[in-house]
Amino acid sequence: MQRMNKLSLEAFLPYRLARAGVAVSEAFRKIYGSDYDLTIPEWRVLATLGEMEEMSAKEIGAHSLMHKTKVSRAVRSLEERRWLKRRESETDRREEILQLTPLGRRTYDDIVPRARAFEAKVADALGADEEAFLRALGRLEKTLPPRRR
Repeated sequence: MQRMNKLSLEAFLPYRLARAGVAVSEAFRKIYGSDYDLTIPEWRVLATLGEMEEMSAKEIGAHSLMHKTKVSRAVRSLEERRWLKRRESETDRREEILQLTPLGRRTYDDIVPRARAFEAKVADALGADEEAFLRALGRLEKTLPPRRR
C-alpha cells in the first residue's frame, strides 16, 4: 500500500501566517485589554470607528473582515458601555450608522499611542527585514485579496 503524502503544518506558509496573525492580535490585546477589558472584535470596531468616524455595522464587517455576528456582539457591548451610538441612515431606513460617543473617542485616543508603541515593537522585531517584509505583505494582500463578508 502506498503511503499518502503528508503536509508539515508547522512549515506550511498559510498556517504560519494565520498563527502569526493570531499571536500578534493576542499580544496586542494584552496592551488594551488589561485597562479597557475589550475583546479583539470590540477593539476592531472601536478602532474602525475611531479612524473612519462613522460606518454601518455591515461596512465595519467588510472593512475589518469580521463576521456579522462578531460585529453585532461587539457593537452591542460598546453601546452598553456608552462608547458607541447609533442613528438611522438617511439613505436606508433599514440600516443604522454607528459613531463613537465622546467617551468612546477618549478611549480610542488613549489606546492609539499604545497601538503605535506596540507596532514599533513588532517592527523592531523584524529588524532590517521590516521593509522587505512589508513589501512582501503588500504583494500578498494584492495577490490574495480577502473575501468581503
